[in-house]
Amino acid sequence: MTLEAEVKIGLGGGCHWCTEAVFQAIAGVSRVEQGFIRSDPPDNGWSEAVLVTFDPVAIPLEGLIEIHLRTHSSTSHHKMRGKYRSAVYVYDAGTGVKAGRILRTLQREFDDPLVTKVLTLADFKSSDKRFRNYYASGPDRPFCKTYIDPKLALLRKQYASALRENVSAAE
Repeated sequence: MTLEAEVKIGLGGGCHWCTEAVFQAIAGVSRVEQGFIRSDPPDNGWSEAVLVTFDPVAIPLEGLIEIHLRTHSSTSHHKMRGKYRSAVYVYDAGTGVKAGRILRTLQREFDDPLVTKVLTLADFKSSDKRFRNYYASGPDRPFCKTYIDPKLALLRKQYASALRENVSAAE
């Protein structure tokens, strides 16, 4: 994978510990940065998210967005949406147009309307160092067993071909 070929996007929707673990498991993803993202008004409040650097030849944007939609409540306007904004954050208009097209196409596979927005990535700040690599540093924690393991099980069941070889097979 060459650095010139890599692309970076932001993904938010649920707890950044969960989102980080999901995208760390995907082949073609070279880096996942956990933290908080904000966009332009009215979406300029900080929201938990990750920055994902990936090789679009190894895992196309369509695949990343589909996995993102399937691993968080992408059709729910739940009360925590401020903290967990469902979004694909982009750095440029071209990627934004492409992400919008992908969301419209994937909408056909969902019974309820997607709440996921395509937003400009205006700013990012990393999580405190002690919370980064949360799942990788303690997969036996109760939070990991309750919330992250089911997401990884879904990946193994529905997206096995997109996973890194070293993703735990424990169910």
